[in-house]
Amino acid sequence: MSRVGVLVLGPAGAGKSTFCNSIITHMQSIGRRAHIVNLDPAAEATKYEFTIDIRDLISLEDVMEEFGLGPNGSLIYCFEYLLNNLDWLDEEIGDYNDEYLIFDCPGQIELYTHIPVLPTIVRHLQNQLNFNLCATYLLEAPFVIDTSKFFSGALSAMSAMILLELPHINILSKLDLVKDSHNKKTLKKFLNPDPLLLTDKVNEETNPRFHKLNEAIANLVDDFGMVQFLPLEAKNTESVATILSYIDDVTQWAEAQEPKEPNDQIEIDDM
Repeated sequence: MSRVGVLVLGPAGAGKSTFCNSIITHMQSIGRRAHIVNLDPAAEATKYEFTIDIRDLISLEDVMEEFGLGPNGSLIYCFEYLLNNLDWLDEEIGDYNDEYLIFDCPGQIELYTHIPVLPTIVRHLQNQLNFNLCATYLLEAPFVIDTSKFFSGALSAMSAMILLELPHINILSKLDLVKDSHNKKTLKKFLNPDPLLLTDKVNEETNPRFHKLNEAIANLVDDFGMVQFLPLEAKNTESVATILSYIDDVTQWAEAQEPKEPNDQIEIDDM
């Protein structure tokens, strides 16, 4: 039976850990089990403890102290060390054959937009551990209201989509932080954006020398036609349930479940 895994990606501060906790809370409320696999060597557990934690293998703090590297250099070292010790990851995951694993990834997006670190891990999970994987990419809703920042976020999301080659769900997080009614109305056009219509707005806010560049970026995003977003309010059960349903669809979670005997189903329904 195929395993199911969800990679939670996005820049630092986008709400990845909160999203992981919200997904697990919702899954527990409907009788499903899930575990967080922490792939950030600098992260601390929040609401739920990490079931599998890269810091049990190597931590950012130890690397910085031992080698005198900065945070980014130490992070790359940690992942190179993980790639050389994938048997550790195999052993840790080995006890969770039919569990739903949520991989909480670092906020340094160069790890999945420029450096082939996470793509290597993804291929290993797919080919060696038989995972059906889905990538979720989070951007903050207050961030993308600024149209120029939207294009920046859209390009980073596209880069991750192309490099990882996984079913990909883009998410606008922290909708609850958008309080102004005008901004709430503006936000709707970013859920299923038309990049070409947004170009005029960007050109109004930037120096004329950048207008051709803005148009080129808008055309690039439009040509790929891949950048759409689902809204996320972490404390809204319906919002979390909708996103989970999309994840289940693309990972074929239902098809991977063992069929239940009729008597077992009756017992469950009677509980």
